[in-house]
Amino acid sequence: MAEQLTGYLQSADLLPQLQSGFRSGHSTETAVPRVLSDIMTAIDGGDVAALVLLDLSAAFDTVDHHILFRRLQTSFGLSGSVLHWFTTYLHGRSRYVRRGLMKSVVTMFVCGVPQGSVLGPFLFLLYTADLIALVERHGLCPHLYADDSQVYGSCRPSAIADVQLRQSA
Repeated sequence: MAEQLTGYLQSADLLPQLQSGFRSGHSTETAVPRVLSDIMTAIDGGDVAALVLLDLSAAFDTVDHHILFRRLQTSFGLSGSVLHWFTTYLHGRSRYVRRGLMKSVVTMFVCGVPQGSVLGPFLFLLYTADLIALVERHGLCPHLYADDSQVYGSCRPSAIADVQLRQSA
């Protein structure tokens, strides 16, 4: 299923270019130089640059299934039996902890994607793909790698002085 989904998304050019996690040919070795190059270019041009590093805690566990299914439909064009397959893949999953002969109470997953699976990380990538457009709409540059996100931007030094003047007024 992962190969078919990847093939479809690549052929339709639907994979986010600024998401480097869980993709062939994309890694920290491609993400870090891109972000660093963009920041250094801004600084070399006399701009002031800022970088915010976001590391989402337990990110895979926070994926809302209803939002994921809606994104699979609207952002990636999945429907019918394919969307139903993903629904059954995630619905009704349970977990428990076992230590020796002792076992915890079984709890049902209401959100999250399976970690350690082939599809879990890929579903997380699709879940967060719209974050890139949101950041860009605010005039900033995003780059995502798995559950780590970099958001950065730059401006002329005079723009900082304007902001500082408005804050003190």
